[in-house]
Amino acid sequence: VEHIVNAILDAITEALARGDRVELRGFGAFSVKNRPARVGRNPRTGSRVEVTEKYVPFFKTGKEMRERLNS
Repeated sequence: VEHIVNAILDAITEALARGDRVELRGFGAFSVKNRPARVGRNPRTGSRVEVTEKYVPFFKTGKEMRERLNS
């Protein structure tokens, strides 16, 4: 089972790295969102810090999953 789960996660990761969206019907969809560069703040010193642009994984639950969780 562990090998199967790892293979699925590897496939999802590779698809996201290509910029693809991965949908598992009834469960949810994985995609990549862009977080633009911004000016942040160092919580220790309070000084301004430049935060670079980055891409982050995003998961949106499917309708069926939400319905099952809330029933």
